[in-house]
Amino acid sequence: MALGRGRRLEPVNYWPGFVDALSTMLLIIIFLLSVFMLSQYFLSREVTGKDSALERLNRQIEELTSLLAMERSQAGVDQDKLSKLSATLDQARKDKNEIEAVAVTGGAGAAAAGNRAEAAVVALDTQKQITARALAQVEVLNQQISALRKQLAAIQDALDATKTSEKESQEKISDLGQRLNLALAQKVQELARYRSDFFGRLRQILGSRPDIAIVGDRFVFQSSVLFDPGRADLSDTGKKSLDSLAGAALDLEREIPPDIHWILRIDGHTDPRPVGAGPFKSNWELSAARAIAVAQFLVSKGVDPHYLATAGFAEFQPLDPGATEEAYARNRRIELKLTER
Repeated sequence: MALGRGRRLEPVNYWPGFVDALSTMLLIIIFLLSVFMLSQYFLSREVTGKDSALERLNRQIEELTSLLAMERSQAGVDQDKLSKLSATLDQARKDKNEIEAVAVTGGAGAAAAGNRAEAAVVALDTQKQITARALAQVEVLNQQISALRKQLAAIQDALDATKTSEKESQEKISDLGQRLNLALAQKVQELARYRSDFFGRLRQILGSRPDIAIVGDRFVFQSSVLFDPGRADLSDTGKKSLDSLAGAALDLEREIPPDIHWILRIDGHTDPRPVGAGPFKSNWELSAARAIAVAQFLVSKGVDPHYLATAGFAEFQPLDPGATEEAYARNRRIELKLTER
């Protein structure tokens, strides 16, 4: 690939940094919404189950109430029969007493009256037994209804507690979301401050070179500074340029607090012309290999590889859409970006 001529520094464009911050905030908001939706789903299932149990108990109470009414009605009928049999028994006893008083002339009548009295007593005893069983059934039904009402009250208490818990959960989620947004904003501001310090330090170290520039939130090295045409191994001049970068990265490791999760991302870019004869089959491979070469050099200088990431973009993220040698040279570059991990 042809080497391009140097050009002046471009105006600072902060928009990509804001886009990255907004993307991170959007991911966190989506995560909070997912947690809220899951909690709502499980709470709804629990409330639905309790509503079903409540409805089933209400139906059982209605059935038992109906049975109780029938039993009470039957008890009333039995009580009427019992009263009638008692009256018949009383009348039979009176007849028996009268017949016993006329022993000579009414012997046969007395026997008949006695038989009627005995039959009445038997019928009365039978009716008393029926009435006692009916009253026992009524008592059992009353006990069942009392137990169901206690269960109903317990379920209502559980529903009230669930609603209270749901309200408290929503308040906690809302408070958590506010605190996460605040913490995210603070971390973004802190990282932006370190990025500004880092780029400012690099600018002081490297000076105002036309082949090294800051574009938005990225520090840009023209490929001609670091590599020979069509190659991915660092030139001697490139290694000297990266020495200063390695020192600044090491200072950054010591300065950024451990609770800020950051990486120095190294992106390789090429122009759209096909690669010539050599070890690389495409611009993808060439751009990725150059980014990896820069990362490996930084690691050899003591930079922790946990703070490094590489990517190859080939020709698909140009800074200049033109088809001139100057545009091609500008697009062949290595970009460094300090961002969230």
